[in-house]
Amino acid sequence: MEELFNKLAIKPKDLSLYQTAFSHSSYVNEHKVKNNYERLEFLGDAVLDLVVADYLYTHHKEDEGEMTKVRASYVCENANYCYATGLGLSKYILVGHGEQKDGGNLKKAIVADIFEALMGAIYIDLGYATVRKVIMNVVVPYIENPDIIFFNDYKSTLQEFVQTEQKSLEYNLVGEEGPAHDKRFTVEVKIDSIIYGIGIGTSKKEAEQEAAKEAINKLAIKK
Repeated sequence: MEELFNKLAIKPKDLSLYQTAFSHSSYVNEHKVKNNYERLEFLGDAVLDLVVADYLYTHHKEDEGEMTKVRASYVCENANYCYATGLGLSKYILVGHGEQKDGGNLKKAIVADIFEALMGAIYIDLGYATVRKVIMNVVVPYIENPDIIFFNDYKSTLQEFVQTEQKSLEYNLVGEEGPAHDKRFTVEVKIDSIIYGIGIGTSKKEAEQEAAKEAINKLAIKK
């Protein structure tokens, strides 16, 4: 991982944290290792949210609603996958034999999760100032490039529509399948108790966005 650490301009203290950050649950189960990356991913997601929110508050003049949309565009699976791919993280990901045969270390959801786990590891190992510097170096160039848009916040667009029309809106998880390391969630979105969209994703958030996207297309709402 020395090449990666040089690219990030960091000097790790606890290498075991980074080993954990790249260890998928299938690898952990197969090799009887203690921890997988999921807890670090949880922490890294929060750190990424904070750094990007801080940057937007300091450098942009949009209101809360617009900043929330922008943050959602750059702290999401599509964006994290792009950051991870740019850093070449897939070659460090440890997966079990079965997952390896299925191309696990190249799966979009896993690669995106690894980026967040890595940010979590850097935060614990080297502190907030260092992980903030890393995130600023990796993420901000994308935010400042007007030609790069990762993601439309379909849920916010749909929410604005139903508020204007004074309608009710609800998302319901109607399906969950697959092993713990490769879940697929199915969510339906209802407007005034009528189903307008069904979405499938590797997380509940992604499935909700896909359901909202389908509803927007059916309602022909301008995004």
